[in-house]
Amino acid sequence: MEFWRGSKVMKKSLKISNGVKIVTNPKKIEEVLTRGVENIYPDRETLEKALRSGKKLRIYNGIDPTGKLHLGHMVVLRKLRQFQDLGHEIIVLIGDFTATIGDPTDKKAARKPLTREQVLENAKNYKKQIGKILDLGKSNIRFLHNEKWTNKLKPQDMLELASHFTVARLLERDMFQERIKAGRDIHVHEFLYPIFQAYDSVTMDVDLEIGGNDQTFNMLAGRMLMKKTKNKEKFVLTTKLLTDPTGKKMGKTEGNMVNLDEKPQEMYGKIMSWPDELINIVFETCTDTPMSEVKKISNPRDAKARVAREIVSICHNERAAREAEKEFNRVFKRKELPSKVPEIKIKEESLNILELLMKSRLINSKSEAKRLIVQKGVKIDGRVQDDWKKIVKIKKETVIQVGKRKFVKVV
Repeated sequence: MEFWRGSKVMKKSLKISNGVKIVTNPKKIEEVLTRGVENIYPDRETLEKALRSGKKLRIYNGIDPTGKLHLGHMVVLRKLRQFQDLGHEIIVLIGDFTATIGDPTDKKAARKPLTREQVLENAKNYKKQIGKILDLGKSNIRFLHNEKWTNKLKPQDMLELASHFTVARLLERDMFQERIKAGRDIHVHEFLYPIFQAYDSVTMDVDLEIGGNDQTFNMLAGRMLMKKTKNKEKFVLTTKLLTDPTGKKMGKTEGNMVNLDEKPQEMYGKIMSWPDELINIVFETCTDTPMSEVKKISNPRDAKARVAREIVSICHNERAAREAEKEFNRVFKRKELPSKVPEIKIKEESLNILELLMKSRLINSKSEAKRLIVQKGVKIDGRVQDDWKKIVKIKKETVIQVGKRKFVKVV
């Protein structure tokens, strides 16, 4: 088959040193296959047998650079790290081609297409952030880009590749069914997304793909294509998702994500604002804390503080985590001002409160300012403001607060 030449193109770049010893400790393997794991295909027993055999597996996770990396990515990266520590080959695939298509998973409408330039800009700091979780100093890890082989496909190759899939199978996806019922369009390029992702698996000749449970359809497409073209078993491991009490994912779409490049104080504060019901799953998927210890923490606030410290320590360091906690307690426990408050200069002696908030740069529009005032989310010198028509007298040292974590001082 002509289009499989992509595998030959990648053969040289996929050679990874054999100097890393394979760990077959049953307890460690059990931890890898259970903690934070939603499903394993075809089954856990078969994958466990492969891991205990001492064979080095080639394992990958694909990340489309559609935005910043967040804690949802951290869940999968930490699972990759567990396999890396067992000695297996790890591939982090940057989907610089698939990102330009847009994964339709969980989308009620087609994603806005991204340009090549936008994709590269989004991925600029990925390796540095991923290095906070994976050990980039080891020889059993590689970063690859699927643009390298997918753009080599010719129309004839595309037809051959697509011939392995059926429209009926692709239409089984929940989000497509929802769109059909709602009378919304399904675009042809959205059908192609799982096909190209499946091609990644075949090209890299992987043994296991890891991803969030929402990626099951895409990952199983690669499993099917591997069987049809290479008669090879590809394992699929899906991780549990970080979801809020309503079942919505913590991520870009819902606007409740915590980015891996957040400043320590911002990261700590966001985690402390999460609902109590979310904390156990965060402990399980984002930390190494034994769940037996988690169960012993009776106070939800203490549990939240511990998980916040651990995540900030992973993404930054322990000192940053301690400082973030200290600052959080200063502002939210003792109701004091932050130790460092950004300063602004305002020439006017008085302003309408909406104008003042715009000049503070703590909000993006007057409509947002009005909404926050109505919701009692604005304070001036510690006093809640509830009149969006109010004229505020401005003096030095006036402190403006928006929400719980945004402050600015007039100088």
